[in-house]
Amino acid sequence: MPLYLDVLGVECAYGAVKVIDGMTFSIGQGCFAGIIGPNGSGKSTLLRCISRTLKPVRGTVLLQGESLYKMSPREVARKMAVVPQETAVNFPFTVEEIIMMGRSPHLGRFQAEGKRDYEITSRSMDLTNTRHLAGRQITAISGGERQRVIIAKALAQEPELILLDEPTSHLDINQQVEILSLLQRLNREGGLTVLAVFHDLNLAAQFCDLMILMHGGKAYRVGKPDEVLTAENIEEVYGTRVLVKKHPVTGRPAVFLLTRGGLEASGKGRVHVICGGGAGVAVLGLLVERGFTVTTGVLNIGDIDWETAKHLGLEMTEEAPFSDISDRSYRENLEMIQRADACVLVSIPFGRGNLKNLEAVSLARAWGKPVLLVEEQAIEERDFTGGEAVRRYNQLKEQGAVVLQDGAAVPDVLAGLLQARI
Repeated sequence: MPLYLDVLGVECAYGAVKVIDGMTFSIGQGCFAGIIGPNGSGKSTLLRCISRTLKPVRGTVLLQGESLYKMSPREVARKMAVVPQETAVNFPFTVEEIIMMGRSPHLGRFQAEGKRDYEITSRSMDLTNTRHLAGRQITAISGGERQRVIIAKALAQEPELILLDEPTSHLDINQQVEILSLLQRLNREGGLTVLAVFHDLNLAAQFCDLMILMHGGKAYRVGKPDEVLTAENIEEVYGTRVLVKKHPVTGRPAVFLLTRGGLEASGKGRVHVICGGGAGVAVLGLLVERGFTVTTGVLNIGDIDWETAKHLGLEMTEEAPFSDISDRSYRENLEMIQRADACVLVSIPFGRGNLKNLEAVSLARAWGKPVLLVEEQAIEERDFTGGEAVRRYNQLKEQGAVVLQDGAAVPDVLAGLLQARI
């Protein structure tokens, strides 16, 4: 992909306050790129610099190898359109008149709009679902509608590059997807280069080919979404812990926030969770969020629950991928159960290789510890041992294990059981 936009050593300041400090990155023609970063990292200032609203103190921006700051405003406007964060318009133009203004760079000083200009304006309204607003005054429509009108005006310029500063900030979720899907289609089918500032990391991950993560006025990481959106990068830049998983449909990274209440245990008790295969993700997250000290195992390395426990920083016992529970990991599992105040067994399938988990939970009951069985699926449907797992599981029920149909209830039930023991 040929390089289209080059930001080279750019420094920007407001008076004595430096906001952009040596910013350097490049994007190729036809790329859908997103700028992300915490508030105050310089995202909007960078876009103002690229759009020529703010001239850098040092460095330059090249568009197809030519300095943006040496090009005429009309020449730039024919290549680049800008959708600002604030889209307030104080004059009572109609929506159609506002969108038609996007044709200005293609008209002479006193040239009237022609047939093609009206056709492009009409097409821009269709693309952004604003045709029904054509005759209304821009001052009499909602913020979300106005946002779509400004995007339509930008498209009417027929730009090669479009810059957008948080383009979905005033839109409902369906409108967010609608607008970003439109930009993605124009990007893929028409070769439109897109550079947008995003506040929502998950939206950025689903639509961007390239991401620029800003921190302290610099490019902290530049790369594909899965290279930039890692738990380590987000914790370093945003100062918060998250889980980053693959989206089940798109395969793109998806970011899940861990609330501050889950960063440190708050003395609610120690709980050992026996899980695997992704069945424990929700329960592990809920328990950590509610302030329990959580241990887990036996987990196969690379398993979804293993990844979740690793991101949460939980103590766990592990086995090699696709391996049976060994004597070593079984002993470690029992040691964690002995130190726990309660044990939770989630709705995992059972084969000969992990029957020892049921044995371990049975010992937890023998030691007088509360045991919760999350039974989101009947044990008969999860037994691949010829009935042995069903037999042992039913014994747990006879021994007084508490059965829950929904893992979301685990924290509350545990809190009640442990409080009753005090």
